[in-house]
Amino acid sequence: MTKTNSTTFHFAIIFMLILEIKIQLSDGSEFLVDRSKRGLIHVPKDLSVKTTILDLSQNNISELRTSNILSLSKLKILIISHNQIQYLDLSVFKFNEELEYLDVSNNKLKKISCYPTVNLKHLDLSFNAFDALPICKEFGNMSQLEFLGLSATQLQKSNMLPIAHLHINKVLLILGNIYGEKEDPESLRDLNTENLHIVFPTRKEFHFILDVSASTAVSLELSNIKCVLDESECSYFLNVLSKLQKNSRLSNLTLNNIETTWYSFIRMLQLVWHTSIKYFSISHVKLQGHLGVIDFDYSDTSLKALSVHQVVSDVFNFPQSHLYRIFSNMNIQNFTVSGTHMFHMVCPSQMSPFLHLDFSDNLLTDTVFNNCGTLARLETLSLQMNKLKQLINIGHMTKEMKSLQQLDISQNSLSYDENEGYCSWTTSLLILNLSSNILTDSVFSCLPPRVRVLDLHNNRITRIPEDVTSLEALQELNVAFNSLLHLPGCGTFSSLSVLIIDYNSISNPSAHFFQSCQKIRSIKAGNNPFQCTCGLREFIQSIGQVSSEVVEGWPDSYKCDYPGSYKGTLLKDFRVSPLSCNPALLIVTIGVTGLVLAATLTVLCIYFDLPWYLRMMCQWIQTRHRARNIPLDKLQRAFQFHAFISYSEHDSAWVKSELLPNLEKEDIQICLHERNFVPGKSIVENIINCIEKSYKSIFVLSPNFVQSEWCHYELYFAHHNLFHEGSNNLILILLEPIPKYSIPSNYHKLKTLMAQRTYLEWPKEKSKHGLFWANLRASICIKLMEQTKE
Repeated sequence: MTKTNSTTFHFAIIFMLILEIKIQLSDGSEFLVDRSKRGLIHVPKDLSVKTTILDLSQNNISELRTSNILSLSKLKILIISHNQIQYLDLSVFKFNEELEYLDVSNNKLKKISCYPTVNLKHLDLSFNAFDALPICKEFGNMSQLEFLGLSATQLQKSNMLPIAHLHINKVLLILGNIYGEKEDPESLRDLNTENLHIVFPTRKEFHFILDVSASTAVSLELSNIKCVLDESECSYFLNVLSKLQKNSRLSNLTLNNIETTWYSFIRMLQLVWHTSIKYFSISHVKLQGHLGVIDFDYSDTSLKALSVHQVVSDVFNFPQSHLYRIFSNMNIQNFTVSGTHMFHMVCPSQMSPFLHLDFSDNLLTDTVFNNCGTLARLETLSLQMNKLKQLINIGHMTKEMKSLQQLDISQNSLSYDENEGYCSWTTSLLILNLSSNILTDSVFSCLPPRVRVLDLHNNRITRIPEDVTSLEALQELNVAFNSLLHLPGCGTFSSLSVLIIDYNSISNPSAHFFQSCQKIRSIKAGNNPFQCTCGLREFIQSIGQVSSEVVEGWPDSYKCDYPGSYKGTLLKDFRVSPLSCNPALLIVTIGVTGLVLAATLTVLCIYFDLPWYLRMMCQWIQTRHRARNIPLDKLQRAFQFHAFISYSEHDSAWVKSELLPNLEKEDIQICLHERNFVPGKSIVENIINCIEKSYKSIFVLSPNFVQSEWCHYELYFAHHNLFHEGSNNLILILLEPIPKYSIPSNYHKLKTLMAQRTYLEWPKEKSKHGLFWANLRASICIKLMEQTKE
């Protein structure tokens, strides 16, 4: 095992153990402080007293003192690996009574001093510079010790005596350059552990004579085996494996980071074949040379499972059919070959006991196991990450596999065209993984008839055809990461109970899904571009009617994507008025509201006499507008009066008590016949003079006015002056309503004016008088030029 591989492996161990301890502390009481990779040269002084997990790995700390961690009374886990520590005194932890996990691996430790009261569950001293095993007699007091990591360049049986009585779950032993007299073959005899992992030195040939079978381990892992100089160089390691035949307790064997020849590799398999080992795993293998014809003895084996991972060969141009025959004829139940660049596998020569085959991450093509009738007992087959292309060929491959129940052909380049022909599968297939291929909608025409679990995620499916009739037994369907636009119903999947359809293009899922899928117990439909419109309301309501355990990821994974105003809003928080989603109800509501408003306005108009106010306001605006449009020099010509008032004598009381006081108090000059007519002149002449000297002529209209002949003359002359001047100098005040029938027929001028002109109405309500006078004053307000007295 190279330094990089050993470090990676060690980090994996640390991660798994930390995870296990953190799960044990998952009551929420742990307080993690991570100061790894900070370039620290000392233990930080600002650590919280609440700290339970402290990670100081990958720094440059060279010393650990009591004062550094004295205040951390709650500390349970301390990771200080990959630093520069050369000496460790375990008494520094005497005040950390809760400490149970200590990792000081990958430092420069040469010596340690022990302390009797320190009682750990996990102690890792591996990958350090110890000559002898760093086992103190005080280690014998660690009754709770579950993991022990050690390093040494001298391996003696006597070093194990202090911990011989302890039952340690796992021991990691890192060996240095041990030669001859420094290695005691019986060193492991007094080691009481169930799991033993020995890491041999890197970059050197294997010359160890250590008896690994002397250990009590049930599970044994050996890393860094190198024997490539010649066949005799592998005799040391093959001798180690041969001794395993004497160990009836050993059940699991793992070999990591092997560099050898093809011949020695097959010899290793053969030696293990005749031991008590049931589970054998080989990984990260580098092979050299050629493989000739060699006999393999399959008899008398306890082996149930063989796994070969990550094999690299410098030569692949030798005939490999012999190697394939060795593999295919193995009389075991479980066989795995992954990451080996294997491009073919032959069919077993006789009925095979294989139950589970895993050939993932290779270069196998559609021709693998074609017409292979000797795999009739096979139950599970994985061809993941190969070079498979035609789905129809894979279906035909399974026809002879009468017991096959689970097939994984994911992460290939599989496709299917309905024109390629009819698909046929073994009827026993229940679980099928077709994920991460290039399959389209047509795949639903090429599926096993009794499949129960179907994984089609990460393909190119846009819809699930409604005419699928061969999937009545389907219970679980995964179509995530496709391009589906709709949420399928269960009409064609009458037994469906689990549906995974997240990460698609579903915008308006059907609200009737849960009605059609009565057996559904889990649906995962989040992370779709939901359109939060009226059509989504019923779907959201239907989710609320089922158990929260049924809709996975609810509510966090269900968010609005459209319209923009709702983007990112959780579906559970989406609200829209029922009125806006019902056009008929909306029309009725608008109609009723309009009628109510119209009726209300009508009542208000009648009650507050709103039309009168509006007319008065319009008149005031029009008057101001006309005044702005008349040239100032014309307005300021020689007028002596602002207004001439014409009225009936019967209305003189109102004129003198109301009209005159309200106008003259604002310095408005009024011309009245009784005070401004010139004696000696005729009445007609006086009327004409007064009209011509006044800016406006005000006529107080009432039934009395129409009965006055002189008033009619004054109106006639004023109207005549209007056309003559081309201006608008008449102001009509309707003091009392005048019935049309009461106007004499010869008063056609009055009829015309009342029909064509707007007049001011004298309001009876006192509250309206202010606006009336304001309008009237505004219509006659003009600055008169001072006149020279004659």
